[in-house]
Amino acid sequence: MSSSAAEQLLTVNGMKSKLYYRLLAAGESGLGKARMNVVLISTYELGRQPFGLASPAAWLKEAGASVTCLDLAVQPLSDGEAEVASADLVAFYVPMHTATRIAASVVGQIRRINPSTHLCFYGLYASVNESFLRGLGAVSVLGGEFEQGLVDLVKDLEAGVRLAKVSERPDVVSLGRQQFRVPDRSGLPVLARYAHLSLPSGQQRVVGYTEATRGCKHLCRHCPIVPVYEGSFRVVQRDVVLRDIEFQVAAGAEHITFGDPDFFNGPAHALAIVRELHERYPEVTYDVTIKIEHLLNHAGHLPVLRDTGCLFVTSAVESIDSRILEFFDKRHTQEEFSRVVEIFREVGLTLNPTFVTFTPWTTLRGYVDLLATLFELDLVDNVAPIQYAIRLLIPTGSKLLELPETQAVIGEYNPVSLSYPWVHPDPAVDELYHAVMEAIRAGQANGESRREIFQRVWSLSRQAYDFSVAMKLDLARVDQAPPRSEVPYLTEPWYC
Repeated sequence: MSSSAAEQLLTVNGMKSKLYYRLLAAGESGLGKARMNVVLISTYELGRQPFGLASPAAWLKEAGASVTCLDLAVQPLSDGEAEVASADLVAFYVPMHTATRIAASVVGQIRRINPSTHLCFYGLYASVNESFLRGLGAVSVLGGEFEQGLVDLVKDLEAGVRLAKVSERPDVVSLGRQQFRVPDRSGLPVLARYAHLSLPSGQQRVVGYTEATRGCKHLCRHCPIVPVYEGSFRVVQRDVVLRDIEFQVAAGAEHITFGDPDFFNGPAHALAIVRELHERYPEVTYDVTIKIEHLLNHAGHLPVLRDTGCLFVTSAVESIDSRILEFFDKRHTQEEFSRVVEIFREVGLTLNPTFVTFTPWTTLRGYVDLLATLFELDLVDNVAPIQYAIRLLIPTGSKLLELPETQAVIGEYNPVSLSYPWVHPDPAVDELYHAVMEAIRAGQANGESRREIFQRVWSLSRQAYDFSVAMKLDLARVDQAPPRSEVPYLTEPWYC
């Protein structure tokens, strides 16, 4: 290929790419063989060392690319400014809403540092926000299983494929089954810089993070996974997961978080992994996420989790209101949630329930009932305070948009918040939301315990609701009862 052809093919927004000049310097014989400079950027992933950087880094290095990983949650952009300046490809990993909004705020800096780089977004929130991200300058957008897509993109850019062809690919979302590589975490900040496990004794443990599956076979309407995976899930091969854990244990990990949306989507796969994990590293503990429905259907497997070092199980309960559970299509009831709590006590496992406490259909009585239920089930110590103030997010593509009850309450899509705004029909509910959020912030700033913050929230709900008809609780019991010493937690609370 001639240099003039390369000039035509490797131009971005009217400017020659860095790769063009390196190819030109290499001469015609070197065209298509220059090593690509790739920068992978994560902005936020719940205090975890990002699997979404480490996994594609391994794939891209195997393909011959030079890869730099930047995790802006724990390091400044200036740490990788020189690499960004020379990058042929900068790819943002956007696995969640918060990460996407932060990434959007950083794009301008990337453009100023390197106006000619090829900009890509990949991850769960990439495909559902495709139009918005292309408006920021993204040429490539990859959703679903993204590793092979990133490798293919690098190969296309190396080969001088026209950018128009790259951006017009029909397979923005790929659900193809992949043979995973062992994640390469060598370019990431050390595990000690991420969230820790806090034990009742006051001890803290270094936490590693891996994934055994992606996607989910369930179709909960409020879940951001559903518009992308549409009821399917993909397995990360067992030997890859165990090798990833091996390297993290060698790097100091004492506890592993499995980030699967539901660890029991494939119970046999999951149990084989934790059995071998425990056999190899009996001192290493772990935590998983499993939905209420699966905890009931597979209750017989819970002793295996207990005996192999599982410290707690996170479960997205979301609500105890039957109407809201129906809107969300959660497929469990309040009674089934209570039964799971009983089973966990019998087995000797800790349940970490999470909630969407404020929705357009939340009532003051419903909110009070939730607090009362958590108190009566002795779960105050198990619930992270932020869970009392989680407000329903309705992003583009949400299955909730199919409901007439949702259409009746939402406003026009807001590209700044990347969601459909809603205002509660009862102003008192929105007022309670803001008051609870402020109380949680104040309580955490003051170093208050989960019980003390619960007291704050309960007091606010008393002010908002007529307790002449409400369930009354003897809150003195919160202080008098001994703390549940078996409740460990991660120092980064569950958020979106």
